[in-house]
Amino acid sequence: MRYIKWFLKPFSFLPAIFMLYIIFQFSAQSGVDSGNLSWRVTHKLMVITNESFEAGWSAAQVDAYTREFHPYVRKLAHVTEYFLLAVCVSFPLYVYRLRGIALMILAGGFCVVCACLDEYHQSFVAGRGPSKRDVCIDSIGIFIGIILVRIVCFTGRVTIFRDRRRKKKTPPASHR
Repeated sequence: MRYIKWFLKPFSFLPAIFMLYIIFQFSAQSGVDSGNLSWRVTHKLMVITNESFEAGWSAAQVDAYTREFHPYVRKLAHVTEYFLLAVCVSFPLYVYRLRGIALMILAGGFCVVCACLDEYHQSFVAGRGPSKRDVCIDSIGIFIGIILVRIVCFTGRVTIFRDRRRKKKTPPASHR
């Protein structure tokens, strides 16, 4: 069983590699394509909001709300994709027993470097450009992702997956 775990552990990084691929694909879209995609997502969110809350918005109102919320949806996409990357990087490192501040520095540093390289990559894509602000926004998602992994893994480690063999049973008083 130990050999199976030893063999499978490196595969725990596959989700992180997949997330890097997804981020690269989004960054490779031209400015027009990226804008159109996020516009459609924002518009769909406004339509769903209108229908869910039975707001009775007209098509013009839906479009107005789409214009208003479009920049926020774009930035939320940055936070979300880097949140997922941070989770996908932090969890395997935690499995490899990297904990505490070392986890935050290594996983956080790696993800921020990826965000910087992603922005640099965008400087070569038509209609796109690098943005320090986007790196800062990405860092918010990174920080939240790493903190969440730390909380979930710590909680699991001290509750569900605690090592039961370490508990020493004290003999009853009558056997002393």
